[in-house]
Amino acid sequence: MGGGMTRQLTHRRQQHHLTNTSVWSWDGNWIYYDIRSDANGSVFDGGRIERVHTRSGEVEVVYQAQQDACVGVVTSSPVENKIAFIHGPEEPTADWSYCAYHRHGVWMRPGQGTEVQHLDARDVVDPFTAGALRGGSHVHVFDDKGEWVSFTYEDHVLAMNPTGGQSNQRNVGVSIPGRRVTVPKTHRRNHDGECFSVLVTQTHDDPEIGTDQICKAYEDAWIGWDRRDQPLGKRQGRALAFIGDVVVADSSSSDATRPNSSRKQTKSVPELFVVELPENCMIAGPEPLQGTVISRPAPPAGTVQRRLTRTTDRAYPGLATDVRHWPRSKPDGSEIVFLMRDDNGVIQIWSISPNGGLPRQVSFGSESVGSAFSVHPSGDLVACVIGNSVCEVSLSDGRVEIVAEQNDRFVCLPFAVVYSPDGKEIAFGGAVKDNERTFNQIFVTESKRSK
Repeated sequence: MGGGMTRQLTHRRQQHHLTNTSVWSWDGNWIYYDIRSDANGSVFDGGRIERVHTRSGEVEVVYQAQQDACVGVVTSSPVENKIAFIHGPEEPTADWSYCAYHRHGVWMRPGQGTEVQHLDARDVVDPFTAGALRGGSHVHVFDDKGEWVSFTYEDHVLAMNPTGGQSNQRNVGVSIPGRRVTVPKTHRRNHDGECFSVLVTQTHDDPEIGTDQICKAYEDAWIGWDRRDQPLGKRQGRALAFIGDVVVADSSSSDATRPNSSRKQTKSVPELFVVELPENCMIAGPEPLQGTVISRPAPPAGTVQRRLTRTTDRAYPGLATDVRHWPRSKPDGSEIVFLMRDDNGVIQIWSISPNGGLPRQVSFGSESVGSAFSVHPSGDLVACVIGNSVCEVSLSDGRVEIVAEQNDRFVCLPFAVVYSPDGKEIAFGGAVKDNERTFNQIFVTESKRSK
């Protein structure tokens, strides 16, 4: 294998799914994963959250779901023994089974009992409760301080009323600890939550063509902010990068059913955005935080949503979302890293300042980046899959070094390539053949920075 020593940590005949970020415990001793049964993780049917010890290989069951619920997509706090993950419905029914708007976040402290607490409260009956959600949250990620938790969201109320109001659209939200939310038990699926949860992005049913309005907000990531340089010396609080789909005219398409129609054809283009959060996210703006029966929950007062990239005139417009990835911030917040094609159609690593400006191409290889990625704690390197290898890419000069190369034992998977908290190791998934079946196993390899 290329690079340093690569170790296979898991060996059981089951799938092991790493989340795209924050899979290491805060002290680097454990790696968390879920056990969804299909190789791609697209079927949400796992009943357990597990972890494997990074030195001994010991496996522990952290949480076992009850009452036919399923769980998955686990992440760890960067500062303490705490994890968060998706929890599907207990006792699912035909009208309330797992889907994008029928799930919620929970958190717990591994090794300190098996009870979980609801991160986000839910209230699906009008009048709704400020601080509670009306649908499903997904991919719960702690900020760098281990305090606020971000998530993506879809809305049950609007999904069940598709013609009476605004559309159910994916958005980004945050859960804020310290203010527990209690809701009326007017629906069997209503529940209280430990955090005050709000949506922080704004989408539109019909975005104006060529504007910064978006119809979808997704794949969010916290921006480092402790040491971030700010224009005009303004103090900056928390902020998230995310992908937002803008709408542009599509001259290449035509309305085959109406050849003489003057109706404009459009297409969506995924661009990079940032949303700056106010210190107090519990104060409503012009629209209610909790939404109405015909409108989406609205961002708090003082939320600022800005577009960073403008790629619609490039040869290959938009971020490269066909490789599912999440933008990542350098720890100091000076740059946000993302994937985009170069003029030859090769998917490369790019970066941009959260304050705006032109994107900077980082990598220049002839082979596309093929996975989600993570940024080294130093802010100098990115770990990802290129070709058939786990690689590290220098964010200063684009140099690529192989650290783990697939062989006849495993094939590198594109879902997660995640640095340890000290930056010395990288966790990734490898598909391992076992007789007639193939299982996703967890591997760890050394970073070049471990030397």
